[in-house]
Amino acid sequence: MPYLLFIPIILSLLVNCAYSLADSTTVPSLSLAKKYKGQGAVDLSQFWVSEKLDGVRAYWNGQKLISRQGTLYPAPAWFIAKFPTQPLDGELWLGRGKFQPLLSIVRKKQALEQEWQQVNYCVFDLPLLKKPFSQRLKKLQQIVRLADSPYLKLVKQFKVADEPDLMQTLAEIVDKGGEGLMLHRADALYHTGRNKDLLKVKPYFDAEATVIAQIAGKGKYADKMGALLVETAQGLQFKIGSGFSDVERSYPPAIGSVITYKYHGKTLKGIPKFASFLRIRTTQ
Repeated sequence: MPYLLFIPIILSLLVNCAYSLADSTTVPSLSLAKKYKGQGAVDLSQFWVSEKLDGVRAYWNGQKLISRQGTLYPAPAWFIAKFPTQPLDGELWLGRGKFQPLLSIVRKKQALEQEWQQVNYCVFDLPLLKKPFSQRLKKLQQIVRLADSPYLKLVKQFKVADEPDLMQTLAEIVDKGGEGLMLHRADALYHTGRNKDLLKVKPYFDAEATVIAQIAGKGKYADKMGALLVETAQGLQFKIGSGFSDVERSYPPAIGSVITYKYHGKTLKGIPKFASFLRIRTTQ
């Protein structure tokens, strides 16, 4: 019958659709941290503590590594070969102080295998397991051990006695080149979006602003960028002149790009104190 002629076409469309779905990614719903507000803000005995890695957030959906924005990280097949089928929450990490080199590696559309050999996927949660964090942590330890992958690492979780112990641990991590600490509430379920059960502890504040001008340098920076004029989402403008490497001064963030900066409090006029460049915000 004539309609039989359409069967091969229909089958072809179904196959192509299946391949299309297999290649697609969706934006993952992840837990996002709020800022730790200092002594007395929470009962520290109820929290697990870990180092805050300066890597890029990555969600393992059981088949692929995906960024917070839903972008596929082109990890080589051998990198993820032993990863489990369970979804994982973690960060791709190269080491302390190596955020920019890591970003260069994971942003490439075609992965360079020798570069990915230096990268680890450091995991800290099981998003779909509906149990308190302490139980998720035990399960995660088991999953990582059984996977036996040289590229899959468990982020170390530990307890602190009190606020002075937390601050001492923070100081030690920062002295070694670390970024800060993370607090996971032990009895909390996995919540998506920003929530008080996941807190970040840093020796400084950080925020984002848009570059609106590049200001020429003077003296030793006469032939380079001296500072950036930036503007916050609230319309506040100020200059950032520190935190840049010589390479970044020679090739500064473009006008219109969004950067992350750190600061230590604000003036009465709301200007960030001692603002210093951290990085260009990634769109990954």
